[in-house]
Parts: sequence; C-alpha cells; structure tokens
Amino acid sequence: MRKFKKCLFTGTTGSGASFLIEHILKQDKDIKIYGLYRSIGYKKILEQYKRISLINVDLNNKEKLKKILQRVKPDLVYHFASDPDVKRSFNEPYRTITNNNLITLNLLENLRVLKLKPLIIICSTSEVYGDSKKKDGPIIESNKFNPSNPYAVSKAFQDLLSQVYQKVYGMKIIITRMFTYMNPRRNNLFQSAFAKQIIEIKKGKKKFLQHGNLSSVRTFLDTEDACNAYWLTAKKGIIGEIYNISGDKVISVKDFLKNLIIQSKIKTKIKTKINAKLVRKTDVSYQIANNSKFKKHTKWKPKIKFKDSIKKILDHFDKEV
Repeated sequence: MRKFKKCLFTGTTGSGASFLIEHILKQDKDIKIYGLYRSIGYKKILEQYKRISLINVDLNNKEKLKKILQRVKPDLVYHFASDPDVKRSFNEPYRTITNNNLITLNLLENLRVLKLKPLIIICSTSEVYGDSKKKDGPIIESNKFNPSNPYAVSKAFQDLLSQVYQKVYGMKIIITRMFTYMNPRRNNLFQSAFAKQIIEIKKGKKKFLQHGNLSSVRTFLDTEDACNAYWLTAKKGIIGEIYNISGDKVISVKDFLKNLIIQSKIKTKIKTKINAKLVRKTDVSYQIANNSKFKKHTKWKPKIKFKDSIKKILDHFDKEV
C-alpha cells in the first residue's frame, strides 16, 4: 500500500475536495496537504487544520502554477478543479469548456516539463457517459463517451487528455469516474436542493418544493463512502486504470425525494412544483454503473446504509437553515 508525504489538491475549496481533505487528514496523521484554490468556497472549514497550506492561484496562469509545483514537489495530486455547474454550462458553454480544458492541460504539462513524478488522480465523472439504456446493462469503463451537456464535454476532454499523458509520457495517472453521491456542500445538486427545501418547509420558511426532472434513475453513494473510495484509489489503485465509482443503491430521483420526505417526518403534506428552469435541455434518464473492477482492485465497498445517508443530509441542512 502506497504512502505519501506531500499531497497537492486543485479545486481545494470546492465541495468534493474539501470533504476528501478532511477525510485524508483523519486517515493519515503525517501527510501534508497543499491546497490550490481560486474561489473562497469552504476555505473557512479547511483553515482550522494545521497540516494544510492553502495557496491562492488561478490554474489558467500556467507560469504561476509551474512555480508552485516546482516548490512543492508533491508525491500525490488530486485534480478536482473544474467549473461543475451543469446548468450554467448550457448558458455559458465557452466559459465552462475553455476553463476546464485549459486548467487540466496546464497541470499535466507543467508536471511533464518539470519531470515530476507524483501519482495523479484525475477526478472525472459519470457525466462523460451521458444517457444510457436499461437494456444495455450497467455502464462499464470501456463504454463510449456520449456527453449530453457542455460540462460533460469538458470532463470528457480532461479524461481523454489524461489517458494520453499516461500512455505517451508514462505519467502515473489513475482516472476515477464518480457517479451520483450525496454532497450537502453543493446546493445545486438535486439531493441537497431537495433536502434544504424540505427543512425550509419544515421550519415555515418555504411553502412548496421546486424540482426539475424526477424520472431519472441513478445509483446513490454516501459522501463518506465516496471519500474512502478516492483515498483507496491513491493507496491501492493500479496506475493507468480507469475506475467507475458508484453506490449499489438504485433508485429514481422521484423515489429519492419520497424517501427524504418520509425521513423528515413532516406531518403536513409537502406540495411540490416543477420549475422549468431546473429542467436540463438534455438530461440523463438512466445511469447505472458496474463498479466491480474498482471493488476488485481496492477491496472497497460502500458501508453507509441509504437510510442513514438520507438522515445525514437532512441533519446537515437542519443545522444550516
């Protein structure tokens, strides 16, 4: 099992990276983390930890990034940085694609030129697969890309570019494609948006719940299990591999919302209303992963029960609202 001394994160103050950093600091008492960030995000949460150095930098600035990498010389890199807002990517495709593509190219090219040899975890997404059909069975890593929005196109570029840098330049890269997981620090995901609105209704701050498409069928994974998967990727994952990471719970968005409402124990009936602005121009109707390769290589398996994960996300917003 691999050991690391210096871990560098991009997109540090974002929701996914901030959760993972907290997880790693608990798992490894010696590791030092260098966190690159551009937006404030969850900076306040991370500032309380002594073993993290936060560095403000725009990854579009190739030379500034190069100097930081040269100084830090990490032995592990997690590349989370991206503009992940799918809805905004429909309205601002140029901004989303140019940003997400260039920051990834700058990172990989600087590491190549500097001849640094860290293990690089490229945090891709199930969005690269786009929509799939139930008759075709669970998605495996060799499925073709079929992105259904501009954000997904940019992630497909990151994914493919990383594959090329691994094969051509021999860089130590592992790609993870994360499927749907609970992330209470991102309010624009339907799980967190639903939970927040339910708590607002419970506390009399909102009269009805707004939603978009409810027919999509997904797998669901708890944040804690997702973080453990990312960490095991670095510790045990095979270099050059691509891994689907997903939960084993399969459920529609509609039934997910029902479960949230039931567990919230609100006595009065919650009124729901579709909001056209929340409906994507193109959407994923069915996205179920085959995660057997990742489980085999890392011995990972989800531990948090679905009902407990539901309770956790409701408790989070109960404190926040």
